[in-house]
Amino acid sequence: MLGERSCFVVLEWEEFLDPYIQTVGELKIKLRGIRKQFRKQNRHSPIEFVTGRVKSVESIQEKMLLRSIKEENIAQDIQDIAGLRIMVQFVDDVDDVLDLLRQRHDMKIVQERDYIRNMKPSGYRSYHVVIEYPVDTIQGQKTVLAEIQIRTLAMNFWATIEHSLNYKYKGEFPQEIKQRLETTAKIAYELDEEVRKIREDIREAQLLFDPESRKLNDGVGNSDDTDEYYR
Repeated sequence: MLGERSCFVVLEWEEFLDPYIQTVGELKIKLRGIRKQFRKQNRHSPIEFVTGRVKSVESIQEKMLLRSIKEENIAQDIQDIAGLRIMVQFVDDVDDVLDLLRQRHDMKIVQERDYIRNMKPSGYRSYHVVIEYPVDTIQGQKTVLAEIQIRTLAMNFWATIEHSLNYKYKGEFPQEIKQRLETTAKIAYELDEEVRKIREDIREAQLLFDPESRKLNDGVGNSDDTDEYYR
């Protein structure tokens, strides 16, 4: 059984995950750098903040069991071992972030899943991009897959709640909880739509309010430095 022999020994897991750890670290710096460049120019940044994580060994093993993934296929079949999340203020910012990612030459987009225009039945909304990213190691260059999720604060708030409840109920929600999740998903959607209608006023106000702080603050000491260890 996979669980009994733990798939790899500890040292093999560490060696396997090292390129993913490097990928997340490099991508966080690059994506936060984009935000900083916009703010230095006193322009609205489509990137509000960035978090990232590498999947835990336990979570990888659970996914292998659930999807009957063989050891030799882990790197290709589990696309979110390296995961990043880009938070945006407005729904329209999602397309701007996608344009930025598509123009880059240091990564290659291999898959896109639009759960914003095609919301999941559960109410989940987010835009998922799977990329190939080359990392340089002492053994040479290695290309790994990473998943980038792009979502608004409202989408993230709902998804975080749903994830917590799903972990508690193992996907078998009581009817009352299910109905309330559906209701809150609609509220989150309506919030994004209402904010979208006044986004220009919000952007103008934000640029007028303490612009020097917005231009020079690179995220040190704020929530942008707190990584979210989502599964």
